[in-house]
Amino acid sequence: MYRFRDENDVVIYVGKARSLRSRLNSYFADVHSLHPRTYAMVNSAARVDWVTVANEVEALQVEYSWIKEYDPRFNVRYRDDKSYPYLAVTMNEQFPRVQVMRGAKKRGIRYFGPYAHAWAIRETVDQLLRVFPMRSCSKGVFARHQRMGRPCLLGDIGKCSAPCVGRVTEEEHRAIAEELCRFMGGRTGKYIRDIEKQMTHAAGELDFETAARLRDDLSALRRALARTAVVLPDDTDADVVGMVADELEVSIQVFHVRGGRVTGQRSFIVERTVDGGEDELVEQFLTQFYGEETGEAAQEAGVPQNVLVSQIPPNVEVLTAWLVAKRGAKVRVSVPSRGAKRDLLATVRQNAQESLAVHKLRRAGDLTARSQALSQLQEYLDLPEAPLRIECIDISGHHGTDLTASIVVFEDAIATKSEYRKYAIADYQDDLAAMREAVTRRFARLAPGADEDGATRRRYRPGLLVVDGGEPQVNAAADALHALGIDFISVCGLAKRLEEVWLPNDPDPVILPRRSEGLYLLQRVRDEAHRFAVAYHRQRRAKAAQVSVLDDVPGLGPAKRKALLRHFGSVRKVRAASVDEIATVPGIGPKLAASILDAVAQSGQNGGINVTTGELLGDAEPDERATD
Repeated sequence: MYRFRDENDVVIYVGKARSLRSRLNSYFADVHSLHPRTYAMVNSAARVDWVTVANEVEALQVEYSWIKEYDPRFNVRYRDDKSYPYLAVTMNEQFPRVQVMRGAKKRGIRYFGPYAHAWAIRETVDQLLRVFPMRSCSKGVFARHQRMGRPCLLGDIGKCSAPCVGRVTEEEHRAIAEELCRFMGGRTGKYIRDIEKQMTHAAGELDFETAARLRDDLSALRRALARTAVVLPDDTDADVVGMVADELEVSIQVFHVRGGRVTGQRSFIVERTVDGGEDELVEQFLTQFYGEETGEAAQEAGVPQNVLVSQIPPNVEVLTAWLVAKRGAKVRVSVPSRGAKRDLLATVRQNAQESLAVHKLRRAGDLTARSQALSQLQEYLDLPEAPLRIECIDISGHHGTDLTASIVVFEDAIATKSEYRKYAIADYQDDLAAMREAVTRRFARLAPGADEDGATRRRYRPGLLVVDGGEPQVNAAADALHALGIDFISVCGLAKRLEEVWLPNDPDPVILPRRSEGLYLLQRVRDEAHRFAVAYHRQRRAKAAQVSVLDDVPGLGPAKRKALLRHFGSVRKVRAASVDEIATVPGIGPKLAASILDAVAQSGQNGGINVTTGELLGDAEPDERATD
């Protein structure tokens, strides 16, 4: 175990390694080749100290305790961005109480959830108290009725066993609380079956009053369970961890599944401070997430039997052993490969993706953040004024074919989708030539002396052109603008790998602060251009893949082609028809019918193969058949 400390002796990073010498050599051998975040950490450190531990499990525990104690700024801290309410049972009191609790977890209290809303917990508790009549009042109310010798209303209506007046002993009341905890822990099937048997037996004994009460209890339990979705088999206890990360931030969603039902959900969004793949991030998260759970509480509510993740951590055996020690029972960390578990993990990852997108877009709705972003771009990029109108170009293609270019427009740091444009680029051009063509076609109307009728429709004149790429793409875009005689539009590029900002004819990139609003804005613009370009590229590829032998027939448009296929059913039947039979189709005359027959006859001579695409023709091709 090692700790980096700065010049003020403050711990800035905590890590573990089997070989300390190798790990430190990786930091200091060539600092200029490091990731910018790692480079910043190394340059902030003044000294390193270390501690030797007995094994990797102990190292994992020490790492967690150090992160909790020092809160190092270069370690990822997975803090929930919300204060979720929990259903809590205070097993540390003489007479346990069920209640809604928020904040940090305390020892001796069993927590279930979290829930999205406190009212959902209260309604659930109201249903459960019919079957598990335990104390739900505060200490003051309990003490007052204890002095009065008379129970409260809940005791009179049967939703409390009234331990305050001695209707049940301390042991009996604790047993009721234990039953409630086991039910909330996922062991629901047993209670449902037991109540059904008791209800059937009471009805058979003609004790209809008891049977009616058990029927109402059964309905209350089912209403409480109906608030949670069934996603896995009844005996499944698992935490499903979905993680989505970009270059700057990590979004994590955790679904708590108990007894096959989703009983709670938590969300985390943290800054990505140092290098590491998704597998390492998963290990860091699990260590911190389960670090505070111990003993019986870990088994009941914290550490489940199964932990489903999207990537296996690098030291999964050590992590599993640590979790087993925390829970006191078997724990399995795995990646689901099929079935309902894989589908649930995909859903959790989708939630994480959407949560990250909402987090990034939330900044766009903040007027202060938008103004700050534009001001920062003016400062960092040395622009003459704030870029009120930003345009971004991205090139998308597949091995030089179906090249497309997208133009997205942001005005006042907000996407203006009515101004979006897309271009089809000639195939088999390199990326730089495609960039030059897209810039020329986009800004030719702004060239000096051009008749630019669209300029009057623009709210602002373009102030900044962003390209998706590094130095070569930026220089290509700048050269295209220079050839047009345009000098009032600044150009920059945002490279994906390190999120570096490149300027024309500058060998060194501009490094924006990782949490700056300006960088977030450039990322939003770049990602939107990439999305728009990829969507158009896929559209072109899909259209190119659907090639028909009827496409090249002169005079046969889409409507007539559709009518022809609807009449005959397939190209094969068109090939077998005569000219007179084809001419019976509305809109098709004898001359056009002869051209159609020649075209389909030639395709039949090629053995039913499109020699251009390699695809099967005739009956095999989807768009060669009649469709409704």
